[in-house]
Amino acid sequence: MTILTGRLHSVYSTLTRGKQRRDNFYGYLFLTPWLLGFFGLFVGPGLTSLYLSLTKYDVLSSPEFIGLQNYIKMFTADDQFWPSLWRTFYYAGLGVPLGVIGSMFLAILLNNKLRGITVYRTLFFMPSLVPIVASVVLWKWLLNADFGLVNQALRDLGMANPPGWFSERSWAIPSLIFMGLWQGIGGTRMIIFLAGLQGIPEELYEAASIDGANAWHRLIHVTLPLLTPTIFFNMILGIISGLQVFTAAFVATEGGPGFATWFYSLHLYKQAFDYWNMGYASALAWFFAVIIVSLTIWQMRLSNRWVFYYGG
Repeated sequence: MTILTGRLHSVYSTLTRGKQRRDNFYGYLFLTPWLLGFFGLFVGPGLTSLYLSLTKYDVLSSPEFIGLQNYIKMFTADDQFWPSLWRTFYYAGLGVPLGVIGSMFLAILLNNKLRGITVYRTLFFMPSLVPIVASVVLWKWLLNADFGLVNQALRDLGMANPPGWFSERSWAIPSLIFMGLWQGIGGTRMIIFLAGLQGIPEELYEAASIDGANAWHRLIHVTLPLLTPTIFFNMILGIISGLQVFTAAFVATEGGPGFATWFYSLHLYKQAFDYWNMGYASALAWFFAVIIVSLTIWQMRLSNRWVFYYGG
């Protein structure tokens, strides 16, 4: 009996190992396209750009190794490096919180069970479907200082000298932020907030109501604490995308007026494709990647102080 049991166990182990090997094979087989894309389109170009950041390279000639000279130039000789970095942080520091807060409260409003609520959700989501270039061209026309509809309306309301929007240094970045809010508040962030709101257990609201909490108290003590993971997620995505602002400034102002919207990504683009300083542009890209990763890690560490995971 013992011998028979041992043989059965041996056969079972062999079959199990064979099945596991087949499962592993098919698993790696299905992963292969993703792995090829990851290493071919991300790791490979990333390592190449890291090498190029240590060279003088203009595409037309072979890379010339110069060590850390590009990074030294970045901090000491580039007169637009620090200003472009400051403008980028100004844009993200003002635009991201406004976008996250606006999307959150819009989602709270659209989370109510009202007749036709799906229609309202669709209407608020539609601006995010407009291609960003088309959106920028539209707003560039609407905010034109001379014949734009916005300034025409302001003049009709009695404002003698309405803002120049994209043509004035002091208004250029706020104009881009406003344009981004129009397209972004009702977009993916709102959908993510709606998903987070619908994941909050209804019994918590019922218990709060029994304890005498009104709508404001339920918002402050139930909704917002349980929504902090979603807020945190949207903040991470918002900061990463906000720091990489490029298309809106490139199409609307090309960095002007007077470098007012010359953001870091635009500075990097100009170095690479206008001046053909590919080595220096690679150094700019790697420095910026380090900043974004460092900010993300810092935010994740701070999240332990204010993000509440229900049931965790």
